[in-house]
Amino acid sequence: MEPIRTTRQGAVRGRLVTDDVAAFLGIPFAAPPFGEARFRAPGPATPWDGVRNALSYGPGVPRASYVPPFDVLLPDDGPQGEDCLNLNVWTPHPASGGGLPVMVWIHGGAFANGSGSASGYDGTAFARDGVVYVSINYRLGADGFLRLPDRPDNRGLLDQIAALEWVRDNIDAFGGDPGQVTVFGESAGAMSIGALLSMPRARGLFRRAILQSGAAHHFLRPASADLITARLAEKLGIEATAEEFAAVPLEALLPAQAELRGEIGARPDPALWGEAALNMMPFEPVLDELPLPSAECGVDLMTGSNLEEYRLFLVPTRRLDVLSQDRLRAATTAYGLDPDKTLPVYAGNRPDASPGELFDAVTTDWFYRVPALRAAEAVPGSHVYEFARRSPAVGGRLGACHASELAYVFDRLDDPTYAPIIGDHPWQPLADAMHSAWVAFAKTGDPGWAPYDRETRTTQVFDTVSGVVSDPRAEERALWEGVR
Repeated sequence: MEPIRTTRQGAVRGRLVTDDVAAFLGIPFAAPPFGEARFRAPGPATPWDGVRNALSYGPGVPRASYVPPFDVLLPDDGPQGEDCLNLNVWTPHPASGGGLPVMVWIHGGAFANGSGSASGYDGTAFARDGVVYVSINYRLGADGFLRLPDRPDNRGLLDQIAALEWVRDNIDAFGGDPGQVTVFGESAGAMSIGALLSMPRARGLFRRAILQSGAAHHFLRPASADLITARLAEKLGIEATAEEFAAVPLEALLPAQAELRGEIGARPDPALWGEAALNMMPFEPVLDELPLPSAECGVDLMTGSNLEEYRLFLVPTRRLDVLSQDRLRAATTAYGLDPDKTLPVYAGNRPDASPGELFDAVTTDWFYRVPALRAAEAVPGSHVYEFARRSPAVGGRLGACHASELAYVFDRLDDPTYAPIIGDHPWQPLADAMHSAWVAFAKTGDPGWAPYDRETRTTQVFDTVSGVVSDPRAEERALWEGVR
């Protein structure tokens, strides 16, 4: 018998995924953000009469495809449409008496790609293990993050807050406890959480947070965001107003957004792009200052990164083998470090490393590892991990790259969409360990290892042989003290 639950908007009919798990898919949490609602804060979803079928995914947010070769490595297909502010719920079945912990997933994709409905984000394993799991969509690109006069900034973050408010108001109908919500995300999803931790409107909507490969580091100050708006308007031949952007057909707007990112990568000049010249992302949260969390946020925090994050962007594009020593030195300087002091330390830990391999190590630290550690230092009692299992894909050259931990966290090693990154021989015991740690943290705030502090810097390393270590690569981490 198909399960039915009643939300504040109306009743929904789900389907049984297994004998123990039910899924409710494509539930709207806000009104379609188009027409008169374009570039505005999300409005409430329209209630319905009767029982609404929630048997299949709703449309995703309109977005351009990843450019090759990332369209193969990071599949991002599926239906798109205007009624895109929807979410999906997986819950243990038959229904419990309630009070189960809740995990809300915010997907990554550089604030321009991705969907909560990707098969890799299926929540069956979490529901199997006693968690009510929710995945969400939020506006991306210009619709979500372009700074516009007379329109609210960070509409994509406002969508995330609206989804969390829906969880607060409705998740008890699915057996979840609205007071035991863990929000977790990867890459742009984790960076979103870093911003949410500093937003008063998000206060109280979640009790715990897991930030994977992203933290409170990447954002645009208003002046930089204005540069992006002006350049995109110039490309489209329009005035930089909400009305004129809204009049541009999506089939013209979306490719222009993708081209803009390519232009930043080809000419990363801060005079042209502001902070986006380093971040390589034209669409990010627009904030006045670094949104570092604090103990006052009242949230249990777990954060971490992968050992060789930036290889995802260097190996498939073949830049790893051709990147020059001059480019390595220029990037190190742009990150605020002295290359004459920094590069000998990194090279000393990597005998015979090429400039591209050293670029990966330095950029991984700047973009992912150091922001994670700073977030952990800012919130006492935080837990830190590092994912270090090197993928056999692409001849083993991808290493422990960006996004390679996802299949293990979701316990979906057999999902074919993960195969291009994790390779043919993923290791199930590692998935068991990581997935269990994420579930334990959602249930208790303790993933199974000691908290991080400035003295011990305890870090759980997930690899073929996993274990707790103190301050991995301490001499490299120390170089970043005092650097933004």
